[in-house]
Amino acid sequence: MSEENKTLARRSWEIVDNLDTIEEIYAPDVVWHEPDQELRGIEEARQFVATYKTALPDLNVTVEDVIGEGNQAVTRWTVRGTHQGEVEEFGPPTGRQVEIKGITIHRIEDGKIVEEWEGYDNLSILQQLGLAPKQ
Repeated sequence: MSEENKTLARRSWEIVDNLDTIEEIYAPDVVWHEPDQELRGIEEARQFVATYKTALPDLNVTVEDVIGEGNQAVTRWTVRGTHQGEVEEFGPPTGRQVEIKGITIHRIEDGKIVEEWEGYDNLSILQQLGLAPKQ
């Protein structure tokens, strides 16, 4: 089961390039625990990804590591992109490059991801975009 869960966790990042795969990977009532909010259900998850893709249309994800045990898998990842689109969270395009490193714990039931815990530095995104002072 661990190998199947690790494969599913790695596949979860495919939604960045193909949002249509979200129903194949996630349960309809999925819960994403983000650093600054909690998302519930496929539609909220879809909107979250769409917002990032609007702001960073060249968004690219590299999965660095995948570890799995039991009904959980962990991915360590790096996201890179250029702020080219306007969204409320990030304001008008700055043309700046961002790099975000993080870790996600995926809980899996019946071949679908039902819950995720995201760990990344949200403040660093704002600092890279010039929207918050660097310390």
